[in-house]
Amino acid sequence: MLKQFKEDIKIVFDRDPAAQSVLEIVTCYPGYHALIIHRISHSLWQSGWKWLGRVLSHIGRFLTGIEIHPGAEIGERFFIDHGMGVVIGETAIIGNDCTLYHGVTLGGTSWEKGKRHPTLGNNVVVGAGAKILGPLTVGSNARIGSNSVVVKNVPDDATVVGIPGHVIRKQDPTQLPCSDTLLSTSFDSYAATADLSDPVIEANQKMIEYIRCMEKQINSISESLKDNGVQVNFDNMPEISALTIEPNGITEHDANNPV
Repeated sequence: MLKQFKEDIKIVFDRDPAAQSVLEIVTCYPGYHALIIHRISHSLWQSGWKWLGRVLSHIGRFLTGIEIHPGAEIGERFFIDHGMGVVIGETAIIGNDCTLYHGVTLGGTSWEKGKRHPTLGNNVVVGAGAKILGPLTVGSNARIGSNSVVVKNVPDDATVVGIPGHVIRKQDPTQLPCSDTLLSTSFDSYAATADLSDPVIEANQKMIEYIRCMEKQINSISESLKDNGVQVNFDNMPEISALTIEPNGITEHDANNPV
């Protein structure tokens, strides 16, 4: 276990550039304290000393503001950044190399006994304030955006944002028309960047871009037909490229200078 404690210290240096020394981590990092206490309380829980393990975890909650049930299974190189308000339920399972930010809940949605908390794969990052609820599975290398609420399984290598959580995948540019105009989404642990995408807005924007691409293709076909002597009649339609989806609705711009 001593070797594991040393590895837990090393992972703090790897994931927190603010860490200055081993002494600082051992004395001033509540995430590290909570993990050490959990390692011990979990060992007691597994050995049948459930009450003692529960009491020790309660002491850890009092000292750190982080509540980890002694029954939860946590893998290696686990890191909790800041930590205040983190709650990890009894039947939660966390893989190796995972990171949780403050305010994260791995909670249950049922009062029945049995598996009722989430399972996280390896190398999962959960942003500040996110809630993952129920006996679902979050795949390896997944990213859960801050303040998201996840109630469905998340595949490997996916990013989830929103309430309820929406899975956002990186699209293959060869599979989409006009792919250079489509928006991309990046994960942000604190949702502090101004351009963090809302999944609904992004979907609407992609729909408008797709329609605009279709409009170009139809116009091209129409010109080809006219060149070959075929008369083509079209009703006047609004300029799709002059519309932009924004959080407060659709905004119209100058058609000669689309945004």
